[in-house]
Order: sequence, then C-alpha cells, then structure tokens
Amino acid sequence: MSAARAGVIHTDHGDIHTPIFMPVGTVGSVKGIQQRDLLDDINAEIILGNTYHLYLRPGTTVLEAAGGLHRFNGFPRPMLTDSGGFQVFSLTGIRKLRPEGCEFRSHIDGSKHFFSPERVIDIERSIGADIIMAFDECPPGTASYEYSKQSLQLTHNWLDRCLQRYRETQPRYGYHQALFPIVQGCTYRDLRRQSAEYVAEKQAEGNAIGGLAVGEPTEVMYEMIELVNGILPRDRPRYLMGVGTPANILEAIGLGVDMFDCVMPSRNGRNAMLFTYEGTLNMRNAKWATDFTPIDPDGASPIDTTYTRAYLHHLYKAQELLALQLGTIHNLAFYLRLVRDARQHIIDGDFRQWKDAIVPKLSQRL
Repeated sequence: MSAARAGVIHTDHGDIHTPIFMPVGTVGSVKGIQQRDLLDDINAEIILGNTYHLYLRPGTTVLEAAGGLHRFNGFPRPMLTDSGGFQVFSLTGIRKLRPEGCEFRSHIDGSKHFFSPERVIDIERSIGADIIMAFDECPPGTASYEYSKQSLQLTHNWLDRCLQRYRETQPRYGYHQALFPIVQGCTYRDLRRQSAEYVAEKQAEGNAIGGLAVGEPTEVMYEMIELVNGILPRDRPRYLMGVGTPANILEAIGLGVDMFDCVMPSRNGRNAMLFTYEGTLNMRNAKWATDFTPIDPDGASPIDTTYTRAYLHHLYKAQELLALQLGTIHNLAFYLRLVRDARQHIIDGDFRQWKDAIVPKLSQRL
C-alpha cells in the first residue's frame, strides 16, 4: 500500500500542484541562477526564502519599501519562508535560548538580535511570503529524551504565541498568508505523537514536519514521518522540511508527504554532482571527458538537449562559472521533473510499483 496523494494548494500567487519540490532561495535568490531560469527552464511553482537571512539583509525596511519579497526579487509565483529557527539554533556559541525567545549574534557582523515568536511573525509579514512558518526549536537528531521533551514544550508554547500574533495582524501587501505549525519531537515516538496531535488540534491551513534528516538513521526518519502523517489532517498539505535525496523524496511521498525543500540539488550542482534517472554523476571524473551523450538520456532537464557530459566535465575542470549555473539548472529541473512524474504515477494508480523500481537506480553512483 501507499499513502501517496496528489493535490493542489491554492494561493493568491498561483496554484501549487503536489507533490512539489521548492528550490531554496535563502536570501531571496536561488544561488547562481536567474528568476527567468526558475520560471522557464525549471518551471518552479514555488520557492523558499529564509527569515533569518532576509531579516539580516536586506532587512525588513528595504523589503517593506519594495512592497514585499515578490516585488523585490521579481518572482511572481508563490513563496514560502522558513521561520529562521533552524538557522538561529545552529549558531552554537553565539545564541542564548530562553522562554521569551532566542538572543543571537549575526554571523555577518556579530551584532546582537532577538527573535521571539511575535517578532518572527512580524518579520514574515514584512517579507510577505504566501506560506509562513511558526518559530520553533530544532534539536539535533542525537538529542537526549529529556532535552527533546523540554524543547518540544518550548516549541508548542511558541506555536501558541505565533498563532496569537498571526491572528492579531494582517498581511501587509493585500494577499493571504497561511501559517504552518511545525511538528518536532526528535526521534522519540511518544514526543512525535504528542507534537502531531498538538499541531493537528490547531486546524492550520497546512502543517510541517521538522527536525528530521539532522543526523538520525534514514529508516528512523521514515518511521517518524509515517507516525506523524497518520495523525496530521488528511485534507491539509504536509511539508517535510529540509529533505533530501531523490530517494528520500520518493519514499516520503509514499508516506503521504506533499511538499519538500532541500539545498542538495543546487549545492551539488555547484559542486559537479549531477542527478539523473540512472544515478548520480561526478562531472569532474575523467570518464566523462569524451562522453558526448546528454547529462540525462531521459531528458529530465532543458540543458540535456544542448549540452553533453563532456562539455560539462570541461566546464567544471576549467572552473568556469557557467558550470555552476548549468549544474544548478539541471539538478533543480531534475527534482521538479521527479515530483511531477511521481504525481502522474499517483494519478495513474501505479506510484508504488514505479517508486520501487526507480529508487535503486536513483541511489547509485555512475
């Protein structure tokens, strides 16, 4: 059996057909490529920005003056902003956590800042994404039970404060913003169940699963996803944050996840690791120097009809900036093609068979 499902999320900036992958545009841009590439070559239906980074630069004053992030960066389709919780709590040694919120120092210039749940909602209102995330703490996958329990209580308290601030405020730019709570609980079944039940009670327009792919075994991650998705509302989108490989995404779709983001396709594209339906290619390997076939014979990306493996190998070896651009476009187009193919197989009723056949290929190195 499979819990995979195909749906549509309606926003004021357009519809999102799920399952969907969201390219990561941390500071308002997907590294190395233009919005034109996202719209035409990759056909991204939604991209992600990060509250922590956008708050530090360009800052809310600039974003408000521009009329929000959509007008500032010229991307006309839906956007989602993470709350910045993961980034803040990764600043080990330069942040102080307390019930009111989190004090931290900028990784840019060392200046001191404070994020409370209320402040984060205000910032996300200023940024203006269509989907905004609640402020949470993301414990490491190896966190102790006692730490995870205390962290979860903090996340739930902060969620209530986020929801209250959300209800007290209005969107700044005339279109709707949906607030998604985040399920935490590390790798402990009782905590994950407790968090999923707490989040489900809020009846938000969508829900997220956080705190996975942060050091725990893959099978444990799948176990947590299955547990949580058995509790979260079936008629609301489910967003798995920060995951992952092509195989991870297909397995999670099979467990009922609708939305994904990860830096892997763009980061790997900048580092010569390209994804195909046959497996992953390291384009710096000498074996590709005289291979004049397309990157992916299945034509998963628009560059497959123009550029060969040999040419990409040459660009990476020569350290040409074009290599980073083409690699990023290829990988993101591949990820979007993958979830669209998954959607079609869900509609056709043979997703499980297709997934089981393709996952071993996706996981191999060529």
